Amino acid sequence: MAATTADRTDEAFMRTALGLAARGLGRTWPNPTVGCVLVQGGVTVGRGWTQAGGRPHAETEALARAGSRARGSTAYVSLEPCAHHGQTPPCAEALIAAGIGRAVVALRDPYPRVAGRGLQALADAGIAVDTGLCEAAAAEVNAGFLMRLAQGRPLVTLKLASSLDGRIATHGGESRWITGEASRQRAHLLRAQNDAVLIGAGTAIADDPELTVRLAGMAEFAPIRIVVDGRLRLSLTSGLVRTAKAHRTWLFTLAVVDAARRHAYVDAGVDVITVDPDAGGLVDLRQVLRILGERGLTRVLVEGGGRLAASLARADLVDRIAWFRAGAIIGGDGLPAVAGFGLDRLAGAPRFRRTGWLATGDDILETYSRHG
Repeated sequence: MAATTADRTDEAFMRTALGLAARGLGRTWPNPTVGCVLVQGGVTVGRGWTQAGGRPHAETEALARAGSRARGSTAYVSLEPCAHHGQTPPCAEALIAAGIGRAVVALRDPYPRVAGRGLQALADAGIAVDTGLCEAAAAEVNAGFLMRLAQGRPLVTLKLASSLDGRIATHGGESRWITGEASRQRAHLLRAQNDAVLIGAGTAIADDPELTVRLAGMAEFAPIRIVVDGRLRLSLTSGLVRTAKAHRTWLFTLAVVDAARRHAYVDAGVDVITVDPDAGGLVDLRQVLRILGERGLTRVLVEGGGRLAASLARADLVDRIAWFRAGAIIGGDGLPAVAGFGLDRLAGAPRFRRTGWLATGDDILETYSRHG
């Protein structure tokens, strides 16, 4: 059946709400990021999105902008309005009190304290409720929040920047810069859209990165910096340690490390978290991700290196891939983007489906999602 004008109008306003929701990516954890548009007579009278730290909520922001014009309006909301009392009153109650006439909600919230109660409250108040419009897109925006609820860990995106033949450095270790400036700017945007950036000790030692967002006007987007360093090899004079009091820095290591060295990191402002070893004696990445979920993180960007990427792939812990490819060939003696992880048969290879591609200067960014 062909879409009606009303259907297309609803979808257009919901797409706007989803765009607003995306503005909160990387800033609202542990809460979801939500967008809300209030429409009266085909005209937007209020709009809002979840603010940094998870509040105020999108509906509250939109209602404040709409004022009295909210009465009788249609509210387009990317995620079911909350129905429980927390640090802020329930958004469902706020919409009811404002006198909206209709609610179009993209996605039901599976959080146990909501889970349909917001939709029911609206319906009980005599408000017409439509659900499911742009549901898949809404689920993608909050994929990290949904992952944390379902599996107790954040969504993991593996970011790679390589040559055409999958190399991230020459055989001598030179790696700056394989990809161009446009790709590096896009990579900073990825950081801004995630709650944290995670690297291995090898990358931290070799590159001494800042892991901050260096885009104009986005200095406040500051993902948590996480290093997996089982033996505390990271220098106490590294940039990450020296700036730990200004930028939140977490370091995962094994319990067997030297206590005095551990305290030196803590004194520098690093949050040192000890975990158990896996079967190979390395930091147990499943436990790392579980702890990150317990701390409220919903989206983690993994930036390196090859051994860390291999460990995550072997454990089937990669949910998304963002792969920047430069038009260069380095050769088989270069450092691979993903180290070997003992794969014997293709049937055991982690599989992903391509979800998009984008030209970034002379490079290409390909995005992938876990298959199925």
